[in-house]
Amino acid sequence: MLKNGRSYPLHLGVTEAGDGEDGRIKSAVGIGALLEDGLGDTIRVSLTEEPEFEIPVARKLAEKFNGNNRFELPQLEGELPYNPFAYERRHSTEIHNIGGKHVPVVVADFSQKTQISPANFFGFGYNYSVQLDKWNLQDLAADYVYIGSNTIDFEVPGTLGVICDFENWKTNYATKSGFYPILSISDLDKIDVSQIAFLNLKAEEAIPSNLSDFKNLTIVVETDYANKTQLFRNFFIQLARLNYAHPVILRFNSQESDSETFQLNVSSDAGSLLIDGFGDGVWIAGNQAPTFINSTAFGILQATRTRISKTEYISCPSCGRTLFDLQETTAKIRERTSHLKGIKIGIMGCIVNGPGEMADADYGYVGTGPGKIHLYKEKTVVRKNVAESEAVDALIDLIKEHGDWVEVKTT
Repeated sequence: MLKNGRSYPLHLGVTEAGDGEDGRIKSAVGIGALLEDGLGDTIRVSLTEEPEFEIPVARKLAEKFNGNNRFELPQLEGELPYNPFAYERRHSTEIHNIGGKHVPVVVADFSQKTQISPANFFGFGYNYSVQLDKWNLQDLAADYVYIGSNTIDFEVPGTLGVICDFENWKTNYATKSGFYPILSISDLDKIDVSQIAFLNLKAEEAIPSNLSDFKNLTIVVETDYANKTQLFRNFFIQLARLNYAHPVILRFNSQESDSETFQLNVSSDAGSLLIDGFGDGVWIAGNQAPTFINSTAFGILQATRTRISKTEYISCPSCGRTLFDLQETTAKIRERTSHLKGIKIGIMGCIVNGPGEMADADYGYVGTGPGKIHLYKEKTVVRKNVAESEAVDALIDLIKEHGDWVEVKTT
């Protein structure tokens, strides 16, 4: 458009976002990533819900970009060390389960708690059975927990890493496996260069020149400024130009009291970077419930396709062409299939746009006439004109026929 001198307004939307938390996070990631770069004149948030629920979400998302508190970055010079028009994840060093070819990790933040008990771990995916003296992990189990200056007087799950403030680590956990210090720049000369540790850095500040001496550092980058996308992106560009391949965890702290606004804001901030290939982990802190923050973190990774932890639903908003109760049907299919981790299911109200919008789905459920459903395996129609009353069961049978069905785990 710029090259041809055409300055048309741009309308942004994510039509097949779905409903509930997934629909909001997908919309914030897809629309927000463009708004973060100053692109977009109008937006529409399309949810598989009643239409009146869409406008408040759109307003909250748009309001995020009306604020100030922006850091003025200098003009970037030279060639970019990455291609902004094609996805490729940044190459980083592997440290334990962070970086390299590992999926991005999730860090839970318990630093504000006055006392930590095993029951608190339920909020980020760990359930302790007193009778069995055993930890059970859920699909959305965080990989690390930050305890700050707190102490833990019980055995944590073996799969969980614990991050603590440097002085706390040095006093209580320096010899304990699975516990790692988080450092400021001034702490670097106090640890052995081989120590696995985390380093707090601000995106707007200069990167230390001696990081090449510390091969086992994972950087935790954050900023208090509103233009996080530009600051974080510039940070990664500087890392590349310095030839630093340290893994980087993206840290966001939102004090929004409204849970929906909180979710939209952090999804937009984190999503825009992850779809650029930046970030080996997500660390979200705030005043929301731990369970909500944890599901938001995993939801962002799911929406950006950087870590799949649950079933993916691609469903359109209702319109005049919809040939069945989209919300009710989506709920029925979700109830039967929500345990099929990694499977993508498209639920489309009509044949007009449905097949195109669910093009990357593994299975499709598309209305073709009053009371009639076509079922798809990827882009191919495999069953035509199935009665709506039988279509959900027929979809389950189709998934079973292709070997993608697993039974629900019982504990």
